[in-house]
This record gives sequence, C-alpha cells and structure tokens, in this order.
Amino acid sequence: MTTTARMSMDESWQVVAEQRLALADLLAGLSEADWEKPSLCAGWRVRDVAAHVTLIPIAPSPSSLLVDFVKARGNYPRFNTMASQRRAVRSPEQLVHDLRSTAGSRTVPRPVSPANVMWDLLVHAQDIAIPLHIDVPTPPRAGAAAATRIWELRWPFTFGSRRRLESFTLTATDADWTIGTGPEIAGPISAILLLLTGRTEAATPMLAGEGLRTLTTSS
Repeated sequence: MTTTARMSMDESWQVVAEQRLALADLLAGLSEADWEKPSLCAGWRVRDVAAHVTLIPIAPSPSSLLVDFVKARGNYPRFNTMASQRRAVRSPEQLVHDLRSTAGSRTVPRPVSPANVMWDLLVHAQDIAIPLHIDVPTPPRAGAAAATRIWELRWPFTFGSRRRLESFTLTATDADWTIGTGPEIAGPISAILLLLTGRTEAATPMLAGEGLRTLTTSS
C-alpha cells in the first residue's frame, strides 16, 4: 500500500516561513566554532549550509551566477557549492539576519521550482543540527509532503531515490506516509527525508525494519 501526502503552495510557504525563523534561532545560539564544523553535506561547513538556504529569498546577481555556472562547467552540484560558499563569507550575524528578514518571502530565483523550497529547507536544517547534536523536529505533515516531492524528483537532483529504494517499503512512524514494495524500513519522517536524499549514514541510526540490513550492506 502506498500513502503519500501533499500540501498546497500556501501551506508550504507557511511552513517555510516558520522553519526559516526556527533555523535562524538555532543559528543565533551557535558558537563561532560551531559555524565552522562539518555539516552532513560533504565538504560543506555549517556556515555553508546556512548561507545556502539564504540563496532562495536573496538570490545572487545574474552575473555572479553565470560566472559560477561557467566555472562549474555546467556541473550543478559544483555550481551549487560555489554559490553557497560565495554567500558564506557573510558573518554569522548577517546570515541570521538574512533568514529572519526574509522569512516570509516567496521569491524564488530562476530556475528553482517553488515546490522544492520546503523540502530543501527541512533537510538542510537536519544537515546543520545533527552534527551539532541538536534536536530539530520536522513537522510530520510537512515532512510527509516533502518526502512525496523528493520521491518524484528528476534532474538536476541526483538523489536517485527510486533507483536506490524502490525495492523497499519506506514507512514514516510519525506521519501518514509509506511508499515502495519489499522489506520495510521505518522511522521518523526526518530520517526518511535523510534517506531519500542520500544521507544514509545519518539516517540509519533512526531507522528500523527488516529491510535495514539489506540497505546497509548494499550501500
């Protein structure tokens, strides 16, 4: 049985506003050393992830984006890293202010889809929080809608969720969401989001089920 979830764009934007403010509060409480610690994103510090999530409401200039895209030779992950690290030169105080002052913004630069803003923010909040051993709850209904969106994603996102996980039944234990066929892997929706986006090592301690052993031995 497959049970997915969706939210209207108005509902999604409300979640985005709430989560931007929550993330700003989290970041405001970090030490200088915390900002420089590695996040769950390979090669990205906490600072880089924080900077990345400000790129949606405060888009870089078209000229700087073009320069980064050319330097990245069209490689989207490399381009994303360059743009995020460019923004990360801002101070922690500036980045926190950027998040708070644009919490309610619905501005989305091209070619970003508005449908991707919520899941991106929910996942990146965990990218920051988990390495710092901070508990950041994922709103269950929003997390379920985000999981549905990620499952349906195509280029430029290279998570390969269906290819990696379609032989399992993925079940959220705190939300009305399940998908796939085969041995079950179950856990909170925050862990499901991490698993869907390729953060298997971080997700595994929060997961259970008969499919988990197969997943970890094949990863």
